[in-house]
Amino acid sequence: MFAEDFQERPYWWDAAEPALREAALPATCDVAIVGGGYTGLSAAITLARLGRQVVVLDAERIGWGASSRNGGMVSGTPKPSLAELTARFGAETAMAISQAITQAFPFLEELIAREGIDCDYVRCGRFVTAWGPGSYRRLEAGVDAVVARTGFSARMLPCDRQREALGTDFYHGGMLTDAVGSLHPGKLARGLAQVAEQAGVTLVDRTRVDGISPGYTLATSRGPLAARQVLVATNGYSTMPDGTQALPFLARRMVPVASFIIATEPLSYGLIDRLFPGRRMITETRRVTNYYRPSPDGTRVLWGGRASFGRTTAREAAPTLYHRMLSVFPELEDIRISHAWLGNVSFSFDFVPHLGVKDGVHYAAGCQGSGVAVMSWLGHNAALKMAGAANAPFALDGLHFPTAPLYRGDPSVVLPAIGSWFRLRDWIDRFA
Repeated sequence: MFAEDFQERPYWWDAAEPALREAALPATCDVAIVGGGYTGLSAAITLARLGRQVVVLDAERIGWGASSRNGGMVSGTPKPSLAELTARFGAETAMAISQAITQAFPFLEELIAREGIDCDYVRCGRFVTAWGPGSYRRLEAGVDAVVARTGFSARMLPCDRQREALGTDFYHGGMLTDAVGSLHPGKLARGLAQVAEQAGVTLVDRTRVDGISPGYTLATSRGPLAARQVLVATNGYSTMPDGTQALPFLARRMVPVASFIIATEPLSYGLIDRLFPGRRMITETRRVTNYYRPSPDGTRVLWGGRASFGRTTAREAAPTLYHRMLSVFPELEDIRISHAWLGNVSFSFDFVPHLGVKDGVHYAAGCQGSGVAVMSWLGHNAALKMAGAANAPFALDGLHFPTAPLYRGDPSVVLPAIGSWFRLRDWIDRFA
């Protein structure tokens, strides 16, 4: 199943591998941002334009993590339904949370257009496939709420019309929604980094933050950095492989989940349009989910999903994704895999993004697997708060941020049990 030139690295890096920077670590700054992904870069741009001297630190290269490894799907869709949020927070707060997350989509569209970032952005829409009959009914019950929340069209496609949106009979119909875009995530990460540098931000690679002492001195692998304010924007990388945590409070509330993606070798002319009429983004309602799409140039299938809930490599996980792809698109059985990679997405225990402050240190986290727009938006709002420039309350700021008993940031403690439960529920839901 592997092509002769197979590479265990992101397909996106063929066109936009994160740059290697040689910036020195300064001794002081106004704001230190830990984490050089969408969140940190978006916050840095806003803060720099508000007159702050900003330094962004990353343990790898700027944009090396999930920001250049994700599927490139753009939406502002809350993970919990409005009914679930209402049961948890009450009607008024639930609506405010839902609206705050939804605003991420137009924010990112405006950011890309305003800054002239070349990242292959297209507002293409999405087809949410129903895993079983009950899933279809639940999607149908919520379609009006999607329209009301986003202001964009959404409509149902039953089984007998499914091929209008997707070239397969594998699902039980689904929902078409227009409030979704697609882009090249590597190019977006590169573009945000270039905008940040042009705004005067110092981007520092390969500098691990081991801790933050009172008074906001960061202990780093390259020496100390004193800052007036600190934002931790590490999301799915809040615990390093060696156990290092820049902000333990945050790490104990984030469950990093490896998301695996494969890319096919180039397909024959016209096949992509038969598989993806309209070239929309595709997601599933099942819990052990897959998400997939055509590449921006329309030559390949990019297929992602939760291939494993334990530690494994991208190459080892690739056969699982490959066979899932063939179950949906059996006509690809002779197509080989050119790339396989993984990146960490991060889930909070309440499935809601969070903005807040712990012992004077600001944090922004909790992409819930949909971070392209949401984390860019969260970073911007964190920056407004830090600069005292917010002109209205932000609903995701200061929410109760739960953790689990005995959890200290090691996902192996919780993921196997979660994975087993999700697989059981998916088996039931396939027929219910």
